[in-house]
Amino acid sequence: MPPRLRTALSTTLIALACLLAPCGTLAAWATYGPGDTGRYVAAVAPLADDPNVRDAVAAAVGDRFSEQVAAGPLHDSVRLFAQDATRSFTRTEAFREGWEAANRTVHEAVLRALRDEGAHGRAVTVDLAPVTTRVKDRLTEDVPFARRIPVRHTAVTVLPAHEVDRLRKGYHVLDVAAFWLPLAAVVFAVTGIAVAACRRRAVTAAGVGTALGGALLALAVVVGRRLTVAELPGAVDGAVDGPAAGAVYDALTETLRTASWLLVGLGLAVALASWLTGRYGRPRRRRAPAGTAVDPAPPRARL
Repeated sequence: MPPRLRTALSTTLIALACLLAPCGTLAAWATYGPGDTGRYVAAVAPLADDPNVRDAVAAAVGDRFSEQVAAGPLHDSVRLFAQDATRSFTRTEAFREGWEAANRTVHEAVLRALRDEGAHGRAVTVDLAPVTTRVKDRLTEDVPFARRIPVRHTAVTVLPAHEVDRLRKGYHVLDVAAFWLPLAAVVFAVTGIAVAACRRRAVTAAGVGTALGGALLALAVVVGRRLTVAELPGAVDGAVDGPAAGAVYDALTETLRTASWLLVGLGLAVALASWLTGRYGRPRRRRAPAGTAVDPAPPRARL
């Protein structure tokens, strides 16, 4: 194969590998990070101690209580009282247990719906009565009157049917991409280096491209956070929904940010090692001292 053709083929394969590396990292994170119930609950469990999340929960409960009261002089008083009571409750161990149990219940219900092809056209609903019972039992230890709290079995809609059908297709695509994209990136990179006319330069290019892909992925995480928070009304109206959503986003994307910077570090390390090998790994030619005559090459014998 001519050197030019080998160089062109190597450049194409390495460029594809560098593009697939961040995409495969993103797909693997979505499938094995937030897509796994255990890892999801472990990521959001510390949010029970986040002040922004506590304020968001207190505001939501206060608004829900105020909706049950007709408009009048007691409307704002009931809302503020409910917010203060809920804010105090969020500092208890019962709230932390309820937070983890509720997130686990909702996440498992969503995963079952996304993986079940026979659930087409059905919304995702959960019954939080078991969670309420656990919180009630835990709260009774500190507040004896808590045993009077009624526990009602009410189906809460988490995702409507049309959203479930749309997300199910995306979930299956991510499930396949999480395995094949990283594998394809490795195969393209190895093949591109193998067919290159200068393999050392190909390794350097692959390292630099991987580092750039990781940097772009890290930038995408930052931009995604701003877009996610900006789309919420709380970020505009000054409510607590924006900061709380930012805290949730940061908790879920922590491993993705780490993976993106690992790509940057790995790519730079490979590129630097390849460059140093080419710079200092070549054997140096000894120069003859000044004034020393160099023997000419012996004449070839004539036939």
